[in-house]
Order: sequence, then C-alpha cells, then structure tokens
Amino acid sequence: MNETLVCVVGNVATQPVYREPASGPSARFRLAVTSRYWDREKNAWTDGHTNFFTVWANRQLAVNVAASVEVGQPVVVQGRLKVRSEVREGQQSWVSADIDAVAIGHDLARGTALFRRPARPEAPAAVRPEPSWETPPAEAQGDDLAQPRPEPAAVT
Repeated sequence: MNETLVCVVGNVATQPVYREPASGPSARFRLAVTSRYWDREKNAWTDGHTNFFTVWANRQLAVNVAASVEVGQPVVVQGRLKVRSEVREGQQSWVSADIDAVAIGHDLARGTALFRRPARPEAPAAVRPEPSWETPPAEAQGDDLAQPRPEPAAVT
C-alpha cells in the first residue's frame, strides 16, 4: 500500500480534543507549521507562510496526547498524510490536510520535557518456580575433565 509518510515540526495551535467512542480513545488537535527565512533587506529572520494540519491520534497515543500536549508547545509529529477536498455550501472546494499520527513528541531543540510511562494495571503475578542458581555437579554437566581417565599403556 502506498502511503505518504511525513514528519512535521510545528506548534500546537488548538487544545487537544479527547473522545472515547466505542472504537477506542481518539484525540485531535491543529498543528501550525510556519516556514522561516532570512530576509537580506531587513537583515532579520522573517516568518513565511503557515500551514495547518489536523493531527489525529488513536488508542494509547490519544490518551498520552490528552495528558501531555498543550497549546503553544513545539512538537514533532510523524504519521500518514491524508489530503481531503470537498465543496461546502456552494463555495469553492475546501481542502483539509490531516495527519494520522504514529508518533508525537515535544521538540527538544526548543525546550525540555520529562518522560513518564503511563501507569498500567497490575496483572496477577504468575507463580513460577525459583531457578536453581547452584552449579550442577560435574557428572551432570557431561564434563570430560571430571571423569577419571585411563592411564596410557606402557610401551616396551
């Protein structure tokens, strides 16, 4: 299957919206990506065009996004790009660029973050026998050095 995989660096533009439908947790937010360039006339960096993407996260990624991501934070998003277009209310066609996220993280080039694994419910521990850490006797290992060796026959 041919998919367009992208890695996008930008800022969170809207607060993540978290939902928990029957199909599993889902979260979405808008991501703003602005290009910057050096303007020689102004002798300064200038903001260029801003692209907006709707980022979709599912399952555990959605839960973690809802707990970790806030408006204004710089993030890196990796996922499948989906561009949709449709006509709304007789107007010109409307185009939306969505990213079905596989991974989302804070951009550590622009700040720090503290990683925490989500708490998992404790599963009942299965009773396993304790392994024997003692070295088994040499006979049990099949070690040739532990077996008595016959004396070589005398040559006359």
